[in-house]
Amino acid sequence: MQVSLESTSNIERRMTIGVPAEQVEQEVDKRLQEATKSVRLNGFRPGKVPLRVVRKRFGQGVRQEVLGEVMRNSYMEAIQQEDVQPAGQPRFEPKTVEEGKDFEFVAVFEVMPDLEVGDLTKISVEKPVSEVQDKDIKKMIDNLRRQQATYKEVKRKAKKKDVMTVDFQGTIDGEPFEGGSGEDQQITLGEGQMVAGFEDGLIGAKTEEEHTLDVTFPEDYQNEELAGKEAQFQVTVKKVDEPQLPALEKEFFEQFGVEAETEEEFREEVRKNMERELKNGINNRVKQQVIDGLLEVTEVEVPQSMVDQEIDRMKQEAVQQFGGQMDASQLPSELFQDQAVRRIKTGLIFQQMVKDNNLEPDPEKVDERIRDIASTYQDPDEVIEYYNNNPDQKQQIESAVLEDQVVDQVLDQAKVKEKKYKYEDAVQPPNQAAG
Repeated sequence: MQVSLESTSNIERRMTIGVPAEQVEQEVDKRLQEATKSVRLNGFRPGKVPLRVVRKRFGQGVRQEVLGEVMRNSYMEAIQQEDVQPAGQPRFEPKTVEEGKDFEFVAVFEVMPDLEVGDLTKISVEKPVSEVQDKDIKKMIDNLRRQQATYKEVKRKAKKKDVMTVDFQGTIDGEPFEGGSGEDQQITLGEGQMVAGFEDGLIGAKTEEEHTLDVTFPEDYQNEELAGKEAQFQVTVKKVDEPQLPALEKEFFEQFGVEAETEEEFREEVRKNMERELKNGINNRVKQQVIDGLLEVTEVEVPQSMVDQEIDRMKQEAVQQFGGQMDASQLPSELFQDQAVRRIKTGLIFQQMVKDNNLEPDPEKVDERIRDIASTYQDPDEVIEYYNNNPDQKQQIESAVLEDQVVDQVLDQAKVKEKKYKYEDAVQPPNQAAG
C-alpha cells in the first residue's frame, strides 16, 4: 500500500492511497466464487451456476462493494501509518478504478488542531463571596409554604401576597391596544407579574371596587410597540384571596422529602441544601468566566466535521427536552452553530490543559463529589456504592472533577477579584444575576 499525505490547510489533509490490483481482484474473485454456491438463476441448478455467468451478472456490484471496503480498511491502516488523528469521518474520492490496474483513491479529512493555550495571566475572574443568612432561610421557607398554600376569600383591603382576581382594560391615548385587556385574571400582588405600578396601585383595594391605574412601560419592554409608552388601565376587583400557609410540621416537611420532627431540624436541612446550591452557583459562575477567558486568550481552529457532529447531538438533546415530538433533522442547524463551536473550543482547550499539566482526577475530590451527590438522597451509602460499582457512572464524576482541576489551574494564574453577592444573586445563572 502506497500513501502520500498533503496538508491543504491547518486542519485539512488530503491522503492519496494506492492499493495493488491483485489485492482487489483476489477479493472480488473470492466473493464471486462464494456466490456461485448460493446464487439462484433460471436455467441453472442451485450451486451449479458457472463463475463466468456470476461474474457477468454480479461482477460490477461485487467490485463496488469490495472497493468500498478496501477504501475504509486502507484508510484506517494509512492514518496509523502516518500517525495522524482525524477529527471526523473522511470523504473518499476514487481515482483509478479500472479492472486490472492498481486501485488509487483520495481520502479528504480534518485533523485535530494543534493549539497552544494562551496567557492565563491575562484572564480576569470575579469570584462571588456570599453566605446563607437567616433571612435567606426564612425567605426560602416562606416560598416553600406558599407553594403549598390554600386560599381564603377576604373582604378587607388587599395587601402584598394576596391573590386578586380582576378584569382590566388598558388604553394608550384613549385607544385600546393588543394584549392590554383581561378577564378573571389572577394576580399575586407584589410578585411583579404585571408592568411596574400595576400591582402597587391595587394594594389597599377591595372587592367590587374599580380603579384607574396610570403606568409607563419600560424602555426595554419586550413589545417594542409599547416600550416607553404611558398607558391607563381601568381595573375591576372581583375577588381578593388571602394565602393560608401550612404549619411547619412533619406532614409539611415530608412533602419536600425531608425527614424532620421539628421546625429547627427542617431549617437546618434547608440551610444545608441552600449552602450546597450556593457552592454550586459560585462554582458555575467562576467556571463560566474561566471558559470565557480561555476562549479569549486562545486561538482554536475548529474542524467543521466536529461542529456538524456536535450540532447533531444538540438537535437530539433539544428533541428529548421537548418530549421527542419532532424530527431532529428538521431543526435549523444555524440555531446551534455558535453554541456548538463554543462547546468544541472549550473541550479542546480543556483537553490541552490536561495534557500540558499532566492532570489526572484527584481520587479524594472524586470521593467528595460522590458524597455531595449522595447526601441529597435518603440512603447516601447506597448511592456511594452505586457509583463505586459502576465504572461508567464514576467516570462521569471523574471527568467533572478533572474539569474543576483545570479551572483551578487557571485561577492559580488569573487575576481573581472577590465581590460580595447576595445569596439570591449568587445562585442565579451568570447571565441572569443582578450582581
